[in-house]
Amino acid sequence: MEIQKLKSSEPVPMILLLLADPSEDLIQEYLEQGQCYVAKIDNRLIGVYILLPINSNIIEIKNIAVEEGEQGKGVGKQLVTHAIANARLQGFTHIEVGTGNSSINQLALYQKCGFRITGIEKDFFTKNYEEEILENGIRCTDMIRLEISLKK
Repeated sequence: MEIQKLKSSEPVPMILLLLADPSEDLIQEYLEQGQCYVAKIDNRLIGVYILLPINSNIIEIKNIAVEEGEQGKGVGKQLVTHAIANARLQGFTHIEVGTGNSSINQLALYQKCGFRITGIEKDFFTKNYEEEILENGIRCTDMIRLEISLKK
């Protein structure tokens, strides 16, 4: 698998990004300021993530998605690991991520990669998304915030 920054000549993989965030409007907003990276196997797009600088010290993973047929094969972990290394190379001291309270697999993945829970944004999804989001039979209402310190 090869992970590289999306070239300006390449189309944005919106279908993949929508797997992680159902709002195309919100995706467009953070795409404008963020850095988009894509994962490919034999030139076939299988994953994507977006890093968004928050300030000179903090960068956030705003979206991370893996093609459904490739999920459960370690691609997500490789994307998260790449994002962490990438943030460190860019000189950031912290990397953050937010995910839904109902995103059980994602919460496990981030914690396995070293992220620690730092807070909860109550009602984030009910305030920012028109349609109800259901995952794992749970209504997604709150954003769970996690972070890693990149200081050595």
